Amino acid sequence: MKVALVTGGATGIGAATVSALAADNLSVALHYSNSKAAAIKLADQLKSNGAKVEIFQADLTQKGSAEDLVKNVTGKLGAIDILINNAGLMSDESITKMSDELWDEAINLNLSVAFKLIRATADQMVLNKWGRIINVSSQVALTGSANHAHYAAAKAGLLGLTYSAAKEFGASGVTVNAVLPGRIETNMIAQRSDERMDEWLKQTPLARLGKAEEIASMIAFLVSEKASYVTGAAINVNGGLVMG
Repeated sequence: MKVALVTGGATGIGAATVSALAADNLSVALHYSNSKAAAIKLADQLKSNGAKVEIFQADLTQKGSAEDLVKNVTGKLGAIDILINNAGLMSDESITKMSDELWDEAINLNLSVAFKLIRATADQMVLNKWGRIINVSSQVALTGSANHAHYAAAKAGLLGLTYSAAKEFGASGVTVNAVLPGRIETNMIAQRSDERMDEWLKQTPLARLGKAEEIASMIAFLVSEKASYVTGAAINVNGGLVMG
């Protein structure tokens, strides 16, 4: 049974991804930072249906925590075959008012953590001649977003990391891809005003928000053998909001 690590796996896209991969008979390490109750509830629910899911807490912004997480998962479940870099953070602030601390926090969690986890897991994947790495980026990596320069820059950097890792590890049977969600029904989106929501729906050709399960389905496909010839791809799942 292959082992998958999903960061930020307790809620939203991460939780839907944990459920999808567990349904595909993978052994899933569900990472969470603060959402302990949600992580336990999801893991217990999936276990009751026969899935193999274990939860792991880590504040990935702390030095050495990414490497420690990999060690803990490997010690309990075995070597990590599949890495889903989903953990992230978005906040609102204009460029001129943004502090160094807020910028650094966004770059660290949305980009540097993904790099550290890839670095900590890729050698074993290369040794095994098989691996899957999926980086969850965002549509704003392509378009930018006012008051989210820190988030957009980090998510754009994640695409560069994806392309580079795909070239570096491809000959060893390790595929590396990125999924770029659009506006998805999550707690983050739910905090927006009705006026902002209406504006978004008008901008989206499919005229609705996406569901976390729709992102998870794409991730599950990229993990599967059906996607064995797909690497270095950045796949938009955004209802047509960004095309190309």
